[in-house]
Amino acid sequence: MHNPVLTEEVTVTEPAAKPSRMAFWLVLPGVVWMLLFLVLPILMMVYVSFWTQTTFTIKPVLTLQSWITFFSSDTYLGALWTTVRIWLLVLVATVVVGYPAALFVGLFVKNKTLQTVLLVLCVIPFWTSFLIRVLAWRPMLGKEGAINMILMKLGLVTHPIEVLLFSELSVIIGMTQIYCVFMVGPIAFMLGRIEPAIIEAAQDLGAGFWRIFRTIILPMSMPGVVVGAIFVSVMVLGEFATSAALSGRKVNLLGNIIVTQVGSLKWAFAAVAGVVLTLLMGLVVAALLRVVDLRKEL
Repeated sequence: MHNPVLTEEVTVTEPAAKPSRMAFWLVLPGVVWMLLFLVLPILMMVYVSFWTQTTFTIKPVLTLQSWITFFSSDTYLGALWTTVRIWLLVLVATVVVGYPAALFVGLFVKNKTLQTVLLVLCVIPFWTSFLIRVLAWRPMLGKEGAINMILMKLGLVTHPIEVLLFSELSVIIGMTQIYCVFMVGPIAFMLGRIEPAIIEAAQDLGAGFWRIFRTIILPMSMPGVVVGAIFVSVMVLGEFATSAALSGRKVNLLGNIIVTQVGSLKWAFAAVAGVVLTLLMGLVVAALLRVVDLRKEL
């Protein structure tokens, strides 16, 4: 005798199995890629950090000596602190510079075509080599550079400002200019999603600009700020080229330490610095993700 209940169960369960198998095959390439080129290298880096490192050789004999050397060395700890300090300063600078630009593009420019043009203008520097963009700051920041010449022409200073180049300030300026666009893009995207009717309603109720900004614009743009902060943080924390080019190797970041140790074939020391840098990035990203629930907001 035909049972309609069993027939219904078969017709419901069979289609449900197909999407699950399809989802598995869709996810598989990404999972394999992440395992081979992210998880495995990180595990290998952690493993090598415990190898025995001598002056000219490295042996796969597990020891804590490289870790002890790292955390007892003023050079390594100084590089760690410098990395954190410059990251915080660049992060604040990119927000201060990038948020007003994103606010203008995403909220005040109503024409979508013009918005796109302005965002493309922000990206134009990326059409050139990274090294060229970094080195271009040297003639701008030098004692006889464009900025000092303009300041002296205007009578604002009587002598060239030497601190503009080969210092932490020059590194911060260079990184802010290079990575500011990664803050502008996400914020402008979130601001563009704000319904104009909400702001108009607030204005009709007598709210001024600053109150609208504090209660509507800023909270609704926070996901963009967090995404931009993640982009900027990951790239600044892993930096080494900008600091080497604009500080005259006077500013040592963890990235510079890793490059130096790898060049000296001191793989264990480089692996220790790499693990510390990876943990630092993970903590920063985790802390930023706690500020805003991106799954809910995006």
